[in-house]
Amino acid sequence: MKVLLLGGGGREHAIAWKLRQSPRLKTLWVAPGSEAMAPAAERVALDPLDPAAVAAFVRERKVDLVFVGPEAPLAAGSSDAARAAGALVFGPSQSAARLETSKAFAKEFMKASGVPTARALSCSSVAQAKDAVRAFGGRCAVKADGLAAGKGVVVCGAVAEAEAAVDALGATAAGRVLVVEERMEGPELTVMMLVDGRAYAVLPLSQDHKRLRDGDAGPNTGGMGALCPAPVDDALWKRVETEILDRTLAGLVKDGFDYRGALYVGVMLTPDGPRVLEYNARFGDPETQAVLPMLDADLLSLAAAAAAGALAPGRLPVKPGACVGVTLSSPGYPESPKPGAELDLSGADGLKDALIFHAGTKKSAAGWTAAGGRVLTVVGLGCDLPAARARAYDAVSRLKVPGLHYRRDIAAKVLGRAA
Repeated sequence: MKVLLLGGGGREHAIAWKLRQSPRLKTLWVAPGSEAMAPAAERVALDPLDPAAVAAFVRERKVDLVFVGPEAPLAAGSSDAARAAGALVFGPSQSAARLETSKAFAKEFMKASGVPTARALSCSSVAQAKDAVRAFGGRCAVKADGLAAGKGVVVCGAVAEAEAAVDALGATAAGRVLVVEERMEGPELTVMMLVDGRAYAVLPLSQDHKRLRDGDAGPNTGGMGALCPAPVDDALWKRVETEILDRTLAGLVKDGFDYRGALYVGVMLTPDGPRVLEYNARFGDPETQAVLPMLDADLLSLAAAAAAGALAPGRLPVKPGACVGVTLSSPGYPESPKPGAELDLSGADGLKDALIFHAGTKKSAAGWTAAGGRVLTVVGLGCDLPAARARAYDAVSRLKVPGLHYRRDIAAKVLGRAA
């Protein structure tokens, strides 16, 4: 198959790495891609946010499958254009992607579909949002309705803090509408599914670490690390499956969405049972970097089956062992990242059971430099979670990455230990 992958971050680096392993792959193009992806894919000068350009490339190169990595091309309508041009597309329509691109829409969908989630109020003004904050007593999450690159949620514990979040998010383009919801408590679980319009298959379960600093302190980020597989007992999984996943798919079908692509379901395991935190209409980042090394299946075949409406439902096979990913970010991330650090990654060359996925880097004759907020995800694999965690941090220690920030406690809470 000839495949076009849209995107260029750490998630797409991991997707390209996994697609390259498929015996069905003939050609892999990536737009815009990155220098780090060059061994796996051919970069093309194509704007993934330009639906007409994407459609023209599909027709000219006779692309068999378009794999949409990030959310922005979905919001722009590139998945619809590629489908109209005749390709199979792993990525939902612009309309169905509102599950991610509008938190207010997602909340209404959950309510109508009977999907358990937090009580919430959608607010069209700052004043209305502050009324909602006070109604929840300040213990709430304030969310920008639109896309905010993983930085549109502030979890608050007091009225003053929540009102400040309302002012900050309400001043952004993504925050013209704000969603204020009750604060839920409990460990988080990331469930990433492949959906073919009528059935779903579940990737290995994972857990993200959203806060910037150790101990789940600091602001929310796009994600500072992940582990896979996340431990979930059979009884709890059955509830997630029947109360959340089945109802979500039934709601999509009922509302006429022929959803074909990845669906990320962020779940909080509260004392009252599993509740949905959010939907994303694509794979998570950095969860993908920890999940795909554990997937014991051909990603290209799975994506093509989902796009064609021919997916075999169920939980997908997981390799033995575990995987831990540690994300390294530029100073000042997420509020005002300051890229530019020179990176020497040679210390990890040839290191067994370790992978490095590039999220925001550039390469010159002098070597690698940091070029974004999140820079790298360093992944360790092992026979179990402690071994994978040790391998990931060993690999990090071998890099010369002056000034880059990373958490020292990824997977520590699951293992019941300090960082």
